[in-house]
Amino acid sequence: MPVPIGHAPSFRLAALLRLAAASAVVGAPIIAFAVDPNDVAAAASAASEPAASERRPAAAEPRRWSDYALPAFEIVGFDFLLNRFEHSFGSGRSDYEVDFSTIRRNLRSGWGTDHDPFNINQLGHPYQGSMYYGFARSAGFDYWQSLGYAFGGSAFWEIAGEQTRPSRNDQVASGIGGTFLGEALFRMSNLVLEQGGGLPRFWREIAAGAIAPSAGFNRLALGDRYRTIFSSNDAKYFSRLQIGYSHSVRDEVGVTSTKFQPNEALVDFSIDYGLPGSKGYEYTRPFDYFNFQATASSANGFENVLTRGLLIGKAYEAGPDYRGVWGIYGSYDYIAPQTFRVSTTALSLGSTGHLWMSRDLSLEGTAMAGVGYSAVGAAHGASSDRDYNYGLTPQALIALRLTHSDKASFDITGREYFVSNVASGTTGGHDNIVRLDAALTVRVYKQHAVSIRYLGNWRDASFAGGTSGRQTRNTVGLFYTLLGQDRFGTVDWRSPR
Repeated sequence: MPVPIGHAPSFRLAALLRLAAASAVVGAPIIAFAVDPNDVAAAASAASEPAASERRPAAAEPRRWSDYALPAFEIVGFDFLLNRFEHSFGSGRSDYEVDFSTIRRNLRSGWGTDHDPFNINQLGHPYQGSMYYGFARSAGFDYWQSLGYAFGGSAFWEIAGEQTRPSRNDQVASGIGGTFLGEALFRMSNLVLEQGGGLPRFWREIAAGAIAPSAGFNRLALGDRYRTIFSSNDAKYFSRLQIGYSHSVRDEVGVTSTKFQPNEALVDFSIDYGLPGSKGYEYTRPFDYFNFQATASSANGFENVLTRGLLIGKAYEAGPDYRGVWGIYGSYDYIAPQTFRVSTTALSLGSTGHLWMSRDLSLEGTAMAGVGYSAVGAAHGASSDRDYNYGLTPQALIALRLTHSDKASFDITGREYFVSNVASGTTGGHDNIVRLDAALTVRVYKQHAVSIRYLGNWRDASFAGGTSGRQTRNTVGLFYTLLGQDRFGTVDWRSPR
């Protein structure tokens, strides 16, 4: 039976600030992606263009020692300020009373798993890692170099930011998951700056800074050298914003003690970036293809934050009507449908492709399978139950979008996670999580559409010699949908017939 965890400390104020900042990823990208360039006045569009020096990549310059030191200095400074903030205003203030003796003890101790609240470990820490990553990425370092800074920044926090024992779950969430989240935010931030939908430069800067604050800080504070816009290389993308209402049609709440809300308002943003089939587009950089989704809920804050990106891959084609890319993907998932919560950082092998089935009908999709390190548990378990468990997680995903010209689309995404007791640091047991998301969207006028959406979540938990449980939540919702600049985003490489 799982060992009971004592009552976790109340949600820290700094974590609320992290989540408030993270909420910008739901709304801010729409500033760039949902404005139809044909509807923008020519004068406003001209005023919004960045300077030519910003659009060009910066000339290669030999790196100085100060270039390498800058992100490290910013990360240490960020950790110091966060430590002082938590010590002054957080609930577990004694955890932040660090000195040389606590640092020396942490350097000598082994790494374990901690018992911090789920939202802090699985949402706050990845966002904190994305801040580390953004300091390095916006200073001109590539993905792999920036990953090193993020991983080092996370380790520094675990050893010197808190006096508690360093935890491997935080290191994975911040040092690795934070880079998957951070690169998606960095790309979207620069897409706002690069395209911007005809908005004036000032508002582009505000939106880009809200999406990736550490990158925005460098652009604001460090001068022209750090204001170069990272080029999208004319990546084709599909984006949409959904605002609507969802109602539960079937629920098995199980062991959760959360006050369940069957009705909720939702705001959802998603983007597919680097769609296959664009002539001349190459997948040479990590996250040249990525998918990002975030959903805010009136019932429980963030219902999900999901991102997956191609780390290493290669484009391929099969006949005149199919284009694709395959390789190794990195993913970070956070899912919290009121009844239970699951989060995972994973590596997977997979492929993303686009098939033209007829002149007007196309099918786009991604399939991948891999292994992650996950946390899962009831939304708020009873005092006799473990709040959540860790474990290595075989997982799989398949996502399909069937599109009829620019009139309608049908999306369906299935995910499965099997959270084992391997590397769990807890007693034996496992969780099996399945999630199905399906939506029918019909365009009504220009970029305006309506959607009917079904969302199903199932959890089956089993622990040797202890309690087992099943939790289910199925919802149906009606949404207003604002499509991005390219409407349904299909890429057509075919010769005219």
